[in-house]
Amino acid sequence: MAKIPIESILFIDVETVPIAPDYQTLDDNLKSHWDKKASFLTKNDEDDPSSVFERAGIYAEFGKIVCISAGRVQNDEIKTKSYYSHNEKQLLEEFTNDLNIFTRNIPNLYLCAHNGKEFDFPFIIRRMIINQIPVPYILNTRNKSRYELPFLDTMEMWKFGDYKHFTSLALLCELFGIPTPKNDIDGSQVASVYYKENNLERIKEYCEKDVCALIEVYKRLDF
Repeated sequence: MAKIPIESILFIDVETVPIAPDYQTLDDNLKSHWDKKASFLTKNDEDDPSSVFERAGIYAEFGKIVCISAGRVQNDEIKTKSYYSHNEKQLLEEFTNDLNIFTRNIPNLYLCAHNGKEFDFPFIIRRMIINQIPVPYILNTRNKSRYELPFLDTMEMWKFGDYKHFTSLALLCELFGIPTPKNDIDGSQVASVYYKENNLERIKEYCEKDVCALIEVYKRLDF
């Protein structure tokens, strides 16, 4: 495979939260479905659908996107833009519009995220469908093999064929001597910052730091 110019890559990071502040406020129609899901997540007798609801944000059926940050490298300079809102449909529409522009203007555009093939890309696509937003061509996986998808994944790059291996972006930053984006909050705290602090700006800043770290990790993995 020919080397991909870094200028042809759009680096993205997604921050998600449960679709409701807690289990008690979850829509009654969804509660029964979450109860079934939670039965696979409980690890001991003390766990119940309410106690594991904080994990709902990682499932597109029970979570929502509150921020997408995108970054590009132009003339060795990182430029970022974030799409964040309490209105998920609005932020997805804004992201979709810009993504379609990028696709038209950048030949052979690639998307890159850490664990993006397992999380970021599918989550975005599913939430677009739920919000009745046409999925952009570059994200449309229908009738494409995994080798045809323009997706890059730094976690997959680090695996070097080891399919059972998971390594966080923060750990790779530590190993590579890259300033960590986790110096304020980490992913496990996003829901609390969103629902208890109502601080979208803080989440956006954290998400953009993740994108900048992602770019530096990609550079190291690309030799």
